[in-house]
Amino acid sequence: MCKINPRVDFAFKLIFGNEQNKDILISLLNSILEDYQTRPIASIEILNPFGSKEYERDKLTILDIRAKDDKGEFYNIEMQIADQYYYNKRATYYWARLYSSQLGEGREYNNLKRTVSINILNFNRLEEKDYHSIYRIKNLKTGKDLHDQLEIHFIELEKFTKELPDLKKTLDRWIYFLKYAEKFTELNLPVALKEIDTIEKATRILDKISLTDEEREIYESRLKALRDEDGALETARIQGKIEVAKNMLREGLSVELICKYVGLPSEEINMLIDKWK
Repeated sequence: MCKINPRVDFAFKLIFGNEQNKDILISLLNSILEDYQTRPIASIEILNPFGSKEYERDKLTILDIRAKDDKGEFYNIEMQIADQYYYNKRATYYWARLYSSQLGEGREYNNLKRTVSINILNFNRLEEKDYHSIYRIKNLKTGKDLHDQLEIHFIELEKFTKELPDLKKTLDRWIYFLKYAEKFTELNLPVALKEIDTIEKATRILDKISLTDEEREIYESRLKALRDEDGALETARIQGKIEVAKNMLREGLSVELICKYVGLPSEEINMLIDKWK
């Protein structure tokens, strides 16, 4: 079993934001951008490489990976394990920050390079069926792109349901690996994943990685904080449903209808009725 979960942002950056693992990052990026780039990325510069000193143990700071490729194009890659209702706006904001950061003093607008934001989510956020969604600025009448400078990708891991025999594209294999990485070691890695050298290398890294005491403390605190945040969000969702159910009861609607439209079990509705009685 893998010692760490690569879907925790700290571990994700430790693996993919490491100067020694640029080939792994390039492979992941090329698999995501395969149909949306003029040519594959050949080399990359990580603008904020991994370094545990930059992370605060008690705060959910953004642990993203910012990079620039050999074409001069910019990338922001983020792994997010806990749901956030406003995440689509946050993704746009961090894209905009990276895009605008190119304009140093004296630089012209024509020097601005294509900037791509990639958001790998361990939850469902968009009203899309596909696990991989891509957005640009388009003319609403013709569907024509205004330009290719803005490109935002969302990869929703929960929507990925392919099994090993169905993994054809490199992206499918990378997403399968990220989703189920804890199940595999170098010894039991499925052939479909082993065929991608960089996935095999990522598995070896997970097998052999040894966190320092400080890094282990940060990793565990990040994992706990993200779980706590996710739990708080779930509590808020349930509380919101209860408030809606109360209003529906006041209007005299049946338990069956409330269960259907609110999504709470009948036992929960009957408990509310008993409290009022």
